[in-house]
Amino acid sequence: MGKAARVRARVGAWLVEGWARVGRKGARRRDAGMVTSEYAMGLIAAVGFAALLYEVLTSEQVRQFLQDIVGRALSGEF
Repeated sequence: MGKAARVRARVGAWLVEGWARVGRKGARRRDAGMVTSEYAMGLIAAVGFAALLYEVLTSEQVRQFLQDIVGRALSGEF
């Protein structure tokens, strides 16, 4: 076996070993879901969005707009 073939064999073995090592580390570090802090931040964002939506939908302008739409729909005016 020539020197070039031995080098190729060593490099090939090194690459295979490296990829095997990466695969084992990746399997240990793989996340299956959110952590508690991510749940907390998601919950805070959802509550904030719900509060904003509630304020917008219960404002007098939106209430009047929705009443006008319903009134026109019931009276047949388009």
